[in-house]
Amino acid sequence: MIRLEKVEKTFGSNAVLRGVDLEIAKGSSMVIIGGSGTGKSVLLKCVLGLVQQDAGRILVDGQDTAKTDRDAFLARFGMLFQGAALFDSLPVWQNVAFRLLRGSLKRPKAEAREIAIEKLRRVGLKPDVADRLPAELSGGMQKRVGLARAIAADPEIIFFDEPTTGLDPIMSGVINDLIREIVTEMGATAMTITHDMTSVRAIADNVAMLHGGKIRWTGPVSQLDTSGDPYVAQFISGSAEGPIEAVR
Repeated sequence: MIRLEKVEKTFGSNAVLRGVDLEIAKGSSMVIIGGSGTGKSVLLKCVLGLVQQDAGRILVDGQDTAKTDRDAFLARFGMLFQGAALFDSLPVWQNVAFRLLRGSLKRPKAEAREIAIEKLRRVGLKPDVADRLPAELSGGMQKRVGLARAIAADPEIIFFDEPTTGLDPIMSGVINDLIREIVTEMGATAMTITHDMTSVRAIADNVAMLHGGKIRWTGPVSQLDTSGDPYVAQFISGSAEGPIEAVR
C-alpha cells in the first residue's frame, strides 16, 4: 500500500532522511521505531505531503503522491495525533466528526453526529460524552476521542503518532488493544511511530527501525528479539551501551 524509494529530506545542514526505503503491505500494521530526533515524524509528514521530500519517491497504492489530487489523497487517511490534538472549543462529537462536517466528505449535521456517537461507542465511550468539551475529559478519554476521529471516515490508511504518550500503563494497554482491534476489523493499513516497546509488541505485524536517516532493519515483530542488528538490540533493551550514542 505504501512504498518509499530512496526518500531524502534535509533541513539546512541537517540531513534527516538519507535514502529511506520501506514497504508497508496492504492491510498490515507497520511500526517504525527509533530514538527521539531520528526523523520518524518527518517520514510520516512526507508520506502525507505535509513536508515535501527533497529526493526519492513515495507511492501510495501504486500512485506517486506528488502527482495525486490532494483532497482525494488525504480522504484515504486517518490520523491519531500525539497528545490527541483535539479542538478545545468544539464539543467531542464535532471533534470526532470534524472531517464529516466540511470538505469533500461533508455529511448532513445529524448524520455526522450519529456517526460520531457510533465511533465513540466503538472506542468505549458512552453517548453522553458527545456534548462535553475536551477539557472535561481525562487524558485517556481524550486519546479515545482522537482515535474515534481517526476512524470516523472509515479510512483505508491510519497513522498513529506516539499513541500512548502521557498515558499510564493500564490506559496504554487499553489504547493498544483498541488500535489492534480496530485496524483488524477495518482491514486498514496502519503506520505507527513510537518508542514504546509495549506498543510495538501489541500493535505491530512488522517493525522497521529508523536510525541515521535510513532504515536499519525491518522484519516481522516475531523476529524483533533475534534481529541480529546491534542498533535494534540496543534500542529494545534500553541499554546505554552500544552503537547508539546516548545524549548526556
